[in-house]
Amino acid sequence: MNSEFYPDVVEVGGMAAALHRSAADLGVPLVLVPGRAGTPDSVGVATTAPGRLPMEVFPRAESRAFQIAGRAGGVDIVTGVTRELRDVVEAGAAWGGGTSMSRMREELPFLWVDPIAEAHERGPAAAVEAQWELLREKAAETPGFPEFGLLVEAAYAEPRLRRLFPFTSHWTVAFSSCTGRPYHDEVAIRPVYGGGPYIVLRHPNTGAYGEVPTVAEAVAVALAHLPDSVGPAVAGFTGRPG
Repeated sequence: MNSEFYPDVVEVGGMAAALHRSAADLGVPLVLVPGRAGTPDSVGVATTAPGRLPMEVFPRAESRAFQIAGRAGGVDIVTGVTRELRDVVEAGAAWGGGTSMSRMREELPFLWVDPIAEAHERGPAAAVEAQWELLREKAAETPGFPEFGLLVEAAYAEPRLRRLFPFTSHWTVAFSSCTGRPYHDEVAIRPVYGGGPYIVLRHPNTGAYGEVPTVAEAVAVALAHLPDSVGPAVAGFTGRPG
């Protein structure tokens, strides 16, 4: 650890000791566990909240910055970067104590919280449902691109696609068999502004299966290329190649 960037941490003997001291100064309970294997100077903050893994904390090498990541449902649902040990302790205590994501977002503005963090904590089915809700809201808020809205609603109406995790890339809607990045996109459909056509792809930007004039035909082609074994989406990353 670079003493130029972390003199306070080096002085007390490392990350764990520095966090313990800061927690004691703040009067905050903090239970530490070993950090991520292969990540120098990393420390974990234990949690009693169901579904949550220990929050990972590690110092960056190129400058003073503490990286934070809290994982649940196979996804990093909260991340952040700060220069202050106090922030790390407060985030770790909130995470470890089971504080809700909405409250963490309000009280610790340096954190980035996944928009569907609470859903990820409830499991992959809840995450899929919440992601579809966000996508449908996005379509409803984009009346100037009706082809996109028609695609979202047609895909949502199809049970085999609705059980997958949808995401967008330049207005292309892709369907993943897992809820975490990197997504395992099984098929994708690109709407074209101005009345079509709809392009069905293997991946959001490559591997075209074909172009069809209507959204109903696009969904049919996508289903024809979707293996029967795919779905419902699983938590996190499948580990399978794309």
